[in-house]
Amino acid sequence: MNRKVVAFCVSLLPLMISSGMVYSILPIYISDELKASDFAVGLLFTIGALTGVFTSILIGRISDKFGRMPLILLSQIAFAIVMLAYSFISYYIYAIPIHVLEGFAWATIGTVAPAYITDLAGRDERGESMGVYNTVWSLGWVVGPILGGFLAEFFGFRLMLRFAFLMIIVGLILSAFANSK
Repeated sequence: MNRKVVAFCVSLLPLMISSGMVYSILPIYISDELKASDFAVGLLFTIGALTGVFTSILIGRISDKFGRMPLILLSQIAFAIVMLAYSFISYYIYAIPIHVLEGFAWATIGTVAPAYITDLAGRDERGESMGVYNTVWSLGWVVGPILGGFLAEFFGFRLMLRFAFLMIIVGLILSAFANSK
């Protein structure tokens, strides 16, 4: 197994756990605490997804030209900002720019991380390397929802979001360190 791939994937685990924590219960937060209708919740998520639709190809080109790791780090920074911003807003309308940034972050990590893994992996290791990546992604979504539900239930949504922010910062530091070797 390629050690660089494993190190990089482990550096993404805090982001994946945070994603699982937040996105499994984010509609509840937006609806209950930020007073959004069901339609508004759907619209917010559509705005984020549309951002990805309009930016993914450009992000791929930029990563081909300027390198993958700067965009991966930028994506993690964007996710951290998203989590922190969610924790401070008081009304759903303020979530619109957050969802745009979130859509950009998802498009970036979703486009660039797999490309980076194939760059790190040898020709005969690409399938296994993508398997490691998908395992970490899935593990985050196994651990994240139960952790997010627990934190939201006992400490509130805002603290859960701030905890996700801190986890993503840890992953950002790990990614920067994994890339420096």
